[in-house]
Amino acid sequence: MATQKPQRTLEEIEDIILRKIFLVTVKENLENSSSSDPRVVYLEMTAAEILSEGKSLLLSRDLMERVLIDRLSGEFPNSESPFNYLIGCYKRAHGEIKKISNMKDKILRSEMESAAKQAKKLAVSYARIHLGNPELFSNGNLRDSNPKAGSSLSSNSPLLPLVFAEVSSGVMLDGFGGNELGSGVDCPPGFLEEFFRDSDFDTLDPILKGLFEDLRGSVLKVSALGNFQQPLRALLYLVNFPVGAKSLVNHPWWIPKGVYLNGRVIEMTSILGPFFHVSALPDHTIFKSQPDVGQQCFSDASTRRAADLLSSFSTIKAVMNNLYDGLAEVLLCLLKNSETRESVLEYLAEVVNKNASRAHIQVDPMSCASSGMFVNLSVVMLRLSEPFLDANLTKRDKIDPNYVFYSNRLDLRGLTALYATSEEVDEWINKDNPVKTDGSRPHGDGNNCLLISQEATSSGSSLNLKPTTSSGEKAKYPFICECFFMTARVLNLGLLKAFSDFKHLVQDISRSEDTLATLKAMQGQAPSPQLELDISRLEKEIELYSQEKFCYEAQILRDGALIQHALSFYRLMVVWLVGLVGGFKMPLPSTCPMEFASMPEHFVEDAMELLIFASRIPKALDGVLLDDFMNFIIMFMASPQFIKNPYLRAKMVEVLNCWMPRGSGSSATSTLFEGHHLSLEYLVRNLLKLYVDIEFTGSHTQFYDKFNIRHNIAELLEYLWQVPSHRNAWKQIAKEEEKGVYLNFLNFLINDSIYLLDESLNKILEHKELEAEMSNTAEWERRPAQERQERTRLFHSQENIIRIDMKLANEDVSMLAFTSEQITAPFLLPEMVERVANMLNYFLLQLVGPQRKSLTLKDPEKYEFRPKELLKQIVRIYVHLARGDAKNIFPAAISSDGRSYNEQLFSAAADILQRIGEDGRIIQDFIALGAKAKAAASEAMDTEAALGDIPDEFLDPIQYTLMKDPVILPSSRITIDRPVIQRHLLSDSTDPFNRSHLTAEMLIPNTELKARIEEFIRSQELKRHGEGLNMQSSKGTIQPTSGEMLID
Repeated sequence: MATQKPQRTLEEIEDIILRKIFLVTVKENLENSSSSDPRVVYLEMTAAEILSEGKSLLLSRDLMERVLIDRLSGEFPNSESPFNYLIGCYKRAHGEIKKISNMKDKILRSEMESAAKQAKKLAVSYARIHLGNPELFSNGNLRDSNPKAGSSLSSNSPLLPLVFAEVSSGVMLDGFGGNELGSGVDCPPGFLEEFFRDSDFDTLDPILKGLFEDLRGSVLKVSALGNFQQPLRALLYLVNFPVGAKSLVNHPWWIPKGVYLNGRVIEMTSILGPFFHVSALPDHTIFKSQPDVGQQCFSDASTRRAADLLSSFSTIKAVMNNLYDGLAEVLLCLLKNSETRESVLEYLAEVVNKNASRAHIQVDPMSCASSGMFVNLSVVMLRLSEPFLDANLTKRDKIDPNYVFYSNRLDLRGLTALYATSEEVDEWINKDNPVKTDGSRPHGDGNNCLLISQEATSSGSSLNLKPTTSSGEKAKYPFICECFFMTARVLNLGLLKAFSDFKHLVQDISRSEDTLATLKAMQGQAPSPQLELDISRLEKEIELYSQEKFCYEAQILRDGALIQHALSFYRLMVVWLVGLVGGFKMPLPSTCPMEFASMPEHFVEDAMELLIFASRIPKALDGVLLDDFMNFIIMFMASPQFIKNPYLRAKMVEVLNCWMPRGSGSSATSTLFEGHHLSLEYLVRNLLKLYVDIEFTGSHTQFYDKFNIRHNIAELLEYLWQVPSHRNAWKQIAKEEEKGVYLNFLNFLINDSIYLLDESLNKILEHKELEAEMSNTAEWERRPAQERQERTRLFHSQENIIRIDMKLANEDVSMLAFTSEQITAPFLLPEMVERVANMLNYFLLQLVGPQRKSLTLKDPEKYEFRPKELLKQIVRIYVHLARGDAKNIFPAAISSDGRSYNEQLFSAAADILQRIGEDGRIIQDFIALGAKAKAAASEAMDTEAALGDIPDEFLDPIQYTLMKDPVILPSSRITIDRPVIQRHLLSDSTDPFNRSHLTAEMLIPNTELKARIEEFIRSQELKRHGEGLNMQSSKGTIQPTSGEMLID
């Protein structure tokens, strides 16, 4: 503290204080005194000017600015840079004020405080002037002020270390990087606050622009393990000043412009882009960040201790959440500021629109931003959405569906809609909503945008709204509405795309491991240098894949809060969408409202993908409200008039499949199936309907796709059959829809069973031939190496195909077995009974006929081939149908099968069943059915003999059997037997003779022909009775011949 001497005047004390602050003197002898600070400089010219003006050589407030200018303008040996000097002045003034506060004389204290504060203010003011115009006080020393072209500063802005020091003081930065960016620098208390708070925009703007560029550069290509926290804190510090926020959004690099602008360019060149790029997720080599997270945390993961991996997971999760917090705070700060809010929305929209191609399966890394950026942006958008994701979703009426049609901020109109085509949407908008869509861009409304609410109807009411407009004004939407649709788009291109990438990565690893195993097996049989190289290359590839997989796991899968926030958002999505069709109630409206039909398809697809992904992560669904999702799925999975894409509806079944109590690992999901109102009433019905609908998807791969989809449906149906309430509903549907959806379901189930079992058994025969080739060592090793490699690959490929087909076949046969025990009527309908009998006969022939020994495998369980179990299932279906056959039509249907029926198969099957321990009652009933079928075969031959030559006009043109109920096809005018054409229509709704559209209702009964057929049968029967003895002798000669034919 300056020593207060009584003899010193107020002016002298002021002179002493100012000399200490500015390190200058106007008295020559003071500069050279032994007690003087060596940094003090003598301002000779200033002293001369003061003397010429007749003033005393004492520094005062009046001379303060002149002295400061002269000090900054002069050239002095060993002097520090202008900026550092000014910082020193501020720091010294701050110290003097502390000392002055201890002065007892109030007047003196007040005067000296005023002088020191003025000195601080001057130091700040000239620091601004210097940074804005470095050439003014260059002093021949430009080391802190190398200006760039234009008004921006270089990456060496001397202000930056002070900002880093300010944001790091007293803060322990987690994770990596520490405080090195601000180390060794001490920012005087209050300097930055004064620097940015009390000045006009034009003065600070060039300084701030330079700082923002510096901060952007400091995180460019920095990974989650790098030091991003100080730059991010610095960015947040600056945008908290209104002038900083305004300068940021007015920076030319806020939204870069240019002909070649794309998603990747925005990420790398915008101010915020590199901050969002900081991530643990893999990126293209050109844009790879350092340190390499995969290499540093997860190299040789298979040999690491579990604790080490868990530590890496925790570290990455912690630093990423620090990043999310900082980014969310930056955006929230800008959104709360009415001057910058619109710019933030425009930036987010530009990022989304320029990265629309991230939705493609193959993403071009040169034109699209990284997954890291979009996952980070996904988390930030979810955090911005939190205020309207409350449990009751009370603010959902602020989400206006018209945003999709009328807001040109986001490119939503070009996205695939749930049901409507783009032409239908355009026509509807032009017809019913004549609001101009001239490209005007809606924006937030004044200072209250975050709180404003636009009048919109709540869920269930009419939503045929128009955006709020007035003449000459753009359409306006509340922030909740803007945020909802932006979040939906960002999640689609970000988090959901990352899930998809992760799934493909896991598949790549699995394929590579299979290939590696094959290569190693081949190397064991026929070593070669090329194989050695291939194995080495593949091992390195798998190691890199493995590192990438762990990076995804660390940043996304292990972040339970992220998954739960996303689930909350999509719960709002499905509740809001259901509101567009009138709320959670069934049945759905007869026509789909255009608001719903026009919504982007990915809104629903993303919700389903998230549910599937979350269901496979332990405990991810704990505490999540799933009822609304369940309602949505039940309502729409069998409603192609609301959701056109069959694969999207199939995805809903996949969700339910994940939720089955035995599959989800969560007992909470069982209530969704066993105590849920809509579930009990509609779930089985809609699953059966979807099973039928999925036959024709419109895709070129529909034939193979349907098996995977039906596999999921079959697993669900098998589970539901075990739940009494669902089983009762199932039986009721079979009764009500006996000739409707249930018959179609049964037809496709039988079709699939036949195809899959036939395909599996044929592949087994081929596989055994290949196995025999490979086991003949001498012959095998004489073959060329390339041929052996190809045959080995084929062998492993066939193994997979057989296993998959057999699994699906077992599933289908099992469903036929357990349903036929209590539901027999649909199996025994005229159009179905022969088809069922033919299928069972064919399966029986394969399993107990002459070729059964050729189907033996070394390890049948490996291929899911369980012939004993399969035979039991087939026989049970026979017996179940026989027990429910009140009209005794089943035996005749069995014996009429000219392709596979043989009476000896029944006795052969019964012998095998006794050996493998089947229930005795089943075997007895099966033997009895075989006897009935044999009798029916004999009777059929008698009848055929009695009818003699049947006129061609009485024969069905497809089966060449006597028609019982002839009908005319309306288009081709051909007459055909009703059961035959009805069986055809179950799989194909066309006229088989000219492919025109045909349904069962369009069939025209041919009553005249039916009467003539019945008359023909009567006349032949009368003739038969009249020739009784001849008929008996005919029977005696036919029977043995029949027996010989059936034995073959």
